[in-house]
Amino acid sequence: MKATLAGTAIATALVLVACAPRPDVVGRALYDDHCASCHGLSGLGDGPTAADLDETVPDLTLIAVRNGGAFPTARVISEIDGYTRVREGRVTMPEFGAELQAGPLVLYDTGDGRQTPTPSKLVALAEYLATIQR
Repeated sequence: MKATLAGTAIATALVLVACAPRPDVVGRALYDDHCASCHGLSGLGDGPTAADLDETVPDLTLIAVRNGGAFPTARVISEIDGYTRVREGRVTMPEFGAELQAGPLVLYDTGDGRQTPTPSKLVALAEYLATIQR
């Protein structure tokens, strides 16, 4: 009986993991919903609203290049969220923190050995951006 219960629990866990949305799919969907209108479907800064803005929309495929070859995940999360932006002058990019707070938190490794609870949607979006780097 114990073996059957354990087997059932393992099978249930595997089904739940298999049914959970993949982070890359979630990140791409969030990108399409929140970023593609300005940054374009490929992240090149050529979205349909980019021409209407006063500032050049950054090419998101070059984030790592602009950072010496490393993708700065924590800084990207912060930029998307908006909580560390300096409020001097005009900021064109909207803050998405409030929209992306819903849902579970994940422990995000900040790179210095610390882990901080971070909204899973912010992490998924940043991880998607890491996959489109040139």
